[in-house]
Amino acid sequence: MTTTVLPGHVAPFVVHFDDLDAMGIVHNARYAVFLERALSQWWADRGHSYAGGRPTTPDVMHAVAEYSISYKAPVRGTGEIGVHFWIETLGETSAVYRFRILSADGLTVHAEGRRVNVKLDPRTLRPAPWSEDARTHASTLLSS
Repeated sequence: MTTTVLPGHVAPFVVHFDDLDAMGIVHNARYAVFLERALSQWWADRGHSYAGGRPTTPDVMHAVAEYSISYKAPVRGTGEIGVHFWIETLGETSAVYRFRILSADGLTVHAEGRRVNVKLDPRTLRPAPWSEDARTHASTLLSS
């Protein structure tokens, strides 16, 4: 991965054969999965995950309220890429992520987009505030 300092986090990621479409490029639907896996691992490393089929913290209960992506250059074949993500805005009950799918050297942007998560109360499924722990971790991903 590139040594350029970027806001947020760049997660190394491996594209597998089953991520490809009939043309040998990453299928468009897989980009959302790449982001989901990178975000899930980042949060799990900080204690926010599922264990034994249950959330380890209430902050794991969130829904994607919005998702958009622009494809810039196809990822051709298998191998390493990077999933770069950061938080543009952290609200009381929401987080606006920005992301880019990068080449392994960080020089090519394959796709970029935006994802909005809303934290939900596990009982009511209504918006609920992020915990202080989640806010502390999320603040390290803020772009400014």
